[in-house]
Amino acid sequence: MEISALTRSVVKSNHAIIALDGYINSNVPGWINCTVNVIINEAMGANFCQTIITAKNGANLEGKTVASQIFFYIVEGSCKTTIESAAQHLSKGQFVYVPVQKTYLFEGFEEGTQILTFHKVYEKLESYNIPEIQFGDAVNFPAPAYLGDDALRLQVLLPDNLSFDMAINIFTYQSGGHLPFVETHIMEHGLLFLQGQGVYMLNQQWYPVKKGDSIWMAPYCQQWFTAIGKEPAVYIYYKNINRFPAKI
Repeated sequence: MEISALTRSVVKSNHAIIALDGYINSNVPGWINCTVNVIINEAMGANFCQTIITAKNGANLEGKTVASQIFFYIVEGSCKTTIESAAQHLSKGQFVYVPVQKTYLFEGFEEGTQILTFHKVYEKLESYNIPEIQFGDAVNFPAPAYLGDDALRLQVLLPDNLSFDMAINIFTYQSGGHLPFVETHIMEHGLLFLQGQGVYMLNQQWYPVKKGDSIWMAPYCQQWFTAIGKEPAVYIYYKNINRFPAKI
């Protein structure tokens, strides 16, 4: 008999590990015939939102961005999307960034399609325009060695300019690859493991993690990761960037 009180999920004041076994579905207006799991959001102390959407037969996502920009990434499957008048077919590994004040429609889903989203309230910078809609495919982005280590590869999916106040990257670790030091920084993270497994150190606590797990890291949560197993570990992650570090 399985003991239902066991889980790898952990929620702390400055970090969280959210495993699949703890998912509870949410209803989001305009998102129909799908399951929506809100993984990270303001209720836990975060300054952004991360969701996982799984399409059922006849799934349809329709809405308009208001204060928050949204990044949609296809984890599995495919669908058609229309942002304002720009329409494209998206499949695994492809994405679209939707700026504020834009309408969006996702339809024609392959049943079981899974979409990852990151939402962040947009902070406009004086003298810079609001970013444009961005469609992309991760396979077309370079994956240079991170800090000169060939076991670590980092892909940057959004343009690196001051119009953007969020970044979405994909980090690939060969087995045994690890961050070269313990990171301690102002940037906040949300991530989803796409492949493999490893061990994450968060705030001096150690956690086994694997494909399907999500992680929240608040600002200044100390972090370090190493990949283990027979295949590379890959995760996609969000961070806030390019804005003044204080509100005063």
